[in-house]
Amino acid sequence: MMDALVKATPDKGLKLMQVEKPKCGPNDVLIKINKTAICGTDLHIYNWDVWSQKHIKPPLVIGHEYVGRIAQVGENANGFKVGDKVSGEGHIVCGHCRNCRAGNGQWCHATEGVGVQRSGAFAEYLVIPASNCIPISEELPDDIVSFFDAFGNATHTALMFDVVGEDVLITGAGPIGIMAAAICNKNGARNVIITDLNDYRLELAKKLGATATVNVTRDSLEKVMKEHCMVEGFDVGLEMSGAASALNQMIGNMRNGGAIALLGLFGDKQPTLDMDEIILKGLTVKGIYGRRMYETWYKMGAMVEAGLDLSPLITHRFHYTEFQKAFDIMNTGNSGKIILDWSK
Repeated sequence: MMDALVKATPDKGLKLMQVEKPKCGPNDVLIKINKTAICGTDLHIYNWDVWSQKHIKPPLVIGHEYVGRIAQVGENANGFKVGDKVSGEGHIVCGHCRNCRAGNGQWCHATEGVGVQRSGAFAEYLVIPASNCIPISEELPDDIVSFFDAFGNATHTALMFDVVGEDVLITGAGPIGIMAAAICNKNGARNVIITDLNDYRLELAKKLGATATVNVTRDSLEKVMKEHCMVEGFDVGLEMSGAASALNQMIGNMRNGGAIALLGLFGDKQPTLDMDEIILKGLTVKGIYGRRMYETWYKMGAMVEAGLDLSPLITHRFHYTEFQKAFDIMNTGNSGKIILDWSK
């Protein structure tokens, strides 16, 4: 048996429970979890919102951002040994469809998500296929690696288009949007301007490299653009908020020939787009899902090793037994990444 955070019933909250320790199959690895990070998806599940009600089937161990060490290796699982420091790609794919065979597993039509469709990482142990296990350098800090899954979303989005010397607009200063700002800054963007409603998170974005921040409830994006010598509009847009108004503002402030990467999900509040503006501006609009399997993971490690400092994004740390405090803080919106320690 082991401790785990479980979505036990179809209502708000989680329970710390004793559950069966997962068994390592012949093609699997068993990971002893060291640190985990709370994702926005975990908060949706905790709050039991409309998305969760459609996609989650309690009881379920949740969580998909983690770092740990190999505790057992299946007999057919090559390339790993007990004690290796690892994380894991959270999308378990079929391996047989057209996209999987073409090296585009992030688009697999049969994806199962760790902590969503199958047992997750908010537990003392996790089993995943060895093919999903990611070796991690001992030089990389555990706290940072614990949210590499989310960092991967930011990396995939921020590197979709060339940002060297470009003016970048990011809508949505959640942790992924903030990390995207840090990535664009690290990779040579001229200006990185980020918008949101939350001053706490906008301040975090400044610490991680945003050139300027815009609280859309009171600040003028157009004024900030002029202050930073932008004449024709943004070259690259990264939509992270899932807010229709943010996407429409982005489209309105892109230069002709600009490119937009869409990561935020809009749910039941779908935007009404001016398609003529998109067409007449010649905009490129690209949907982003997850991480490139597995190229994004190499990019993440390389950027951190090269000096990308994400540590200011970590605002709180708790032992896993204090999970309630962590989720209460997450629900205020006044946090960055929150780390849970799974040591006894």
